[in-house]
Amino acid sequence: MLALSFPLHPPGRPEKSRAGELLGAGVPTLVVQGGNDPFGKPAEFPEGGFELVEVPYGDHGFAVPKQAEIGQDEALEIITGRVVEWTRTLR
Repeated sequence: MLALSFPLHPPGRPEKSRAGELLGAGVPTLVVQGGNDPFGKPAEFPEGGFELVEVPYGDHGFAVPKQAEIGQDEALEIITGRVVEWTRTLR
């Protein structure tokens, strides 16, 4: 399962976590999450059961602010590069 910007919880409502959906997927799972996603920052995700990749500074749509240390092109390279690597491991 590939989860791009997984909505871990509603913004500002971490007690409404959907982590169980990821932990119980039962299949290889890659989560690509923006570092500033209001629906769940990478540090809020539980460990185990899936692989998590952070797009630094990214919001829920992976947009990065103009003043960020990385540009939008680099953010997209992180996403596509890791997704391609991950899909190659699936057999």
